Amino acid sequence: MSYILSIETSTAICSVAIHNEGKLIANSDLYLEKSHSNSLTPLIEQLLHHCDLQMRDLNAIAVSSGPGSYTGLRIGLSTAKGLCYALEIPLISISSLDSMTTQVLNFHKGDNSIYIPMLDARRMEVFYKVSDEDLVDVEKMSNLILNENSFNNHLNKYKRIFLFGNGAEKAWELLKDQSEKFIWIDKVNPSAQFYGEMALKKFEKEQFEDLAYFEPNYGKEFYSPKSKKKSFLDLNR
Repeated sequence: MSYILSIETSTAICSVAIHNEGKLIANSDLYLEKSHSNSLTPLIEQLLHHCDLQMRDLNAIAVSSGPGSYTGLRIGLSTAKGLCYALEIPLISISSLDSMTTQVLNFHKGDNSIYIPMLDARRMEVFYKVSDEDLVDVEKMSNLILNENSFNNHLNKYKRIFLFGNGAEKAWELLKDQSEKFIWIDKVNPSAQFYGEMALKKFEKEQFEDLAYFEPNYGKEFYSPKSKKKSFLDLNR
């Protein structure tokens, strides 16, 4: 048996799950803004308790590789790394975008379709990728400023183009009149419960991350605005 704990913190939703041989045993999603730092560890402890498991029973930990919230990803990764180091088990990374596509594929698969998960990057920008029904990249993860022509290059190749994620609504408003091939699916978010098969495949192939050097793909460079407060040095100039 291989028990894998999955952690997803790339958005405002704090999500954890436990899979055994890729099959979901239990999951918990907390829809509460800015709760990751205080809630993640208790969620993990509660989930293990409900599954009658101990930390030592875990064989690996899967964590979001991004894109998404800088702070959320940092909290999730630091927690995952700390557990992996203490338990001497491997770290597996999973794309937040792939976790959304996996959940959509449970209900909308085949028929010459492509899948475009999007995470909001503010204003008209999104983080996105394009995948086929086998989760093979058609376009690799990137950031994009949306316009009326976004993804029109796929219209002649595919019968259906699914748009989903918290950045997809603003894409839908621009694209819904371009073609009936565009289909918007609401309320699809990254969730650890959909990590199972992807994490198991990486576990079996020993596709592990380096605990010392692995960093998430934030989608773009993190920017921290300069504080307007005067520092001690400024006040003494």
